[in-house]
Amino acid sequence: MEGNHTHTKFILLGITDSPCAQTPLFVLFVSIYIVTLVGNVGIIVLVWVSPSLHTPMYFFLTHFAFIDICYSTVISPRMLADLLSEEKTISFSACMMQFLSFAFLAATECHVLAMMAYDRHVAICHPLLYVTIISSRVCWQLVASSYLFAFLSAIIYTWCTFGGSFCGPNRIDHFFCDTVPVLKLVCSDTHSSERIIFAFVTINVVGTSVVILLSYISILRTVLRMCSAQSRARAFQTCASHLTAVALFYGTGFFMYLQPPPSHRSLDKVASIIYAVVTPMLNPFIYSLRNKEVKGALVKCRRRLINHWQHKRVLASRM
Repeated sequence: MEGNHTHTKFILLGITDSPCAQTPLFVLFVSIYIVTLVGNVGIIVLVWVSPSLHTPMYFFLTHFAFIDICYSTVISPRMLADLLSEEKTISFSACMMQFLSFAFLAATECHVLAMMAYDRHVAICHPLLYVTIISSRVCWQLVASSYLFAFLSAIIYTWCTFGGSFCGPNRIDHFFCDTVPVLKLVCSDTHSSERIIFAFVTINVVGTSVVILLSYISILRTVLRMCSAQSRARAFQTCASHLTAVALFYGTGFFMYLQPPPSHRSLDKVASIIYAVVTPMLNPFIYSLRNKEVKGALVKCRRRLINHWQHKRVLASRM
C-alpha cells in the first residue's frame, strides 16, 4: 500500500504556528477531549444499564457514541502532543494508519446516521411493523455491513492517497493526515486518485444523505397527516436531535470533501476541527438534553446510585 514513496516521515504544521496560542489551545482541546470521552462513554453505559433504552434506536446510538470515541481518539491525542512539541514529525506508516482509521470511522459514521434515520422512518411511518422490520438481527446486520463497507472504502481512500511517490516537500499543512493536504505532496499525477476518492466519498456521503433525506421526507408527510398536535410535537422532538447531528457532520463534510481541490483554503482547518474534534463532544449533549427517555433513564440511575450508597452507609453503621 505504501507505493514508491521516498519520505520516511512527514512534518505536521498543526493548527497554528504561534507559540502564544499553543498553550491556550492545548487547554481548550484537552478539555474538549475529556468531555468527549466522558459524554460518549456515559451514553454507552446508560443504555447498557437501562432496560427502557434497550431499543434499536439506542442500539444504533451506542455504536454512534463508540465511533465518536474512536474518531476523536484517532485525532486529538496526536494533535495535543504536537501543540506542546517543537518537533511535529510523524512517520509515513503512522500517518497512513491515522488516515486509514480516520477514513474508516468517518465512513462508518455516515452509515450509522443513515441507519438511525431509517429507524425513525419505520418507527413513525410504520409503527405496527416496527418490531418486525427493525429486529435485533436486522440491527446487527445493518451495523456489520456498515463497518465492512466503510473499511473497504477506507482501504481504497488510503491506497489512492498514499500510493503515489513522495519525493518533494514533506510538510503537511494540517493537524492530522488528511487526504487533501497529503495529496498536495505527491510528485506523481493525482488526477485519477482524486477522481476515485471523489467517487467513493460521493457514494458514502451523498448516498447516505439521500437515505436520510428520503426518510425525513416520508416522516414529514406522515407527521403532517397526524390529527393530534401532541403526536406531531412528539414525532418532531424524536427526530430533532438526529437532524442536529446530521447537520453538523454532513455540513462540514460536504464543505471539506465535495469541493474541487483548488477551492480548498484556510477555512478547511476550522471545518476539520468542527467535525473531528467539536462534533464528537456535542453529540452526547444533543442526544440527551432534549430527550425525555434519556433524561428519565438518567434520573432512575441517579436514584439507584443514591439508594445503593445510602444502603451501604446503613450497613456500615450497623457493623
